[in-house]
Amino acid sequence: EEANQVYSIDDYPGLSVEPFSEDVTKILQTPLNHEDVEVKPDGAIYLPEVKYRKILTAAFGAGGWALLPRGPHTLNGITLSREYALFCRGRFISQARGSANIQGQATAAASTESVRSNSLMRCCKDLGIASELWDRYFVNEWKERYAVKKSIADRFGNSKLIWMKK
Repeated sequence: EEANQVYSIDDYPGLSVEPFSEDVTKILQTPLNHEDVEVKPDGAIYLPEVKYRKILTAAFGAGGWALLPRGPHTLNGITLSREYALFCRGRFISQARGSANIQGQATAAASTESVRSNSLMRCCKDLGIASELWDRYFVNEWKERYAVKKSIADRFGNSKLIWMKK
């Protein structure tokens, strides 16, 4: 699907014309509050999606940004995905495919919202939001200071290691 798309800078008015104001940039690139960061059992750290929304709204105002679908949902096995584009103050910012694994009793609404949230987080990288999460030194330091590996037993009595916040 994406291989057949033709892109032109003319399709995105305002793209790379001028940076956002210093006030906006300051909000977007505010260092993360370590307490806002979460850790998944596999050790991946992340900023909850609601925090991205709050940062965007603080920077651009309510209604000053939008995430638009750029095609249909795609289901490949248990992975649901869809491409979205982020616009701020009418300017194209980024486009990313969000994905989520459909598990168990997941509803269509929950699954599609997970895909949308994942896409939003990916698009926000281009604004510098939570850029620390892509820096392995930050990730390692955060995990050392704020997380711990614990051994737990699964429902079959098998032991496995998972990451948790301290």
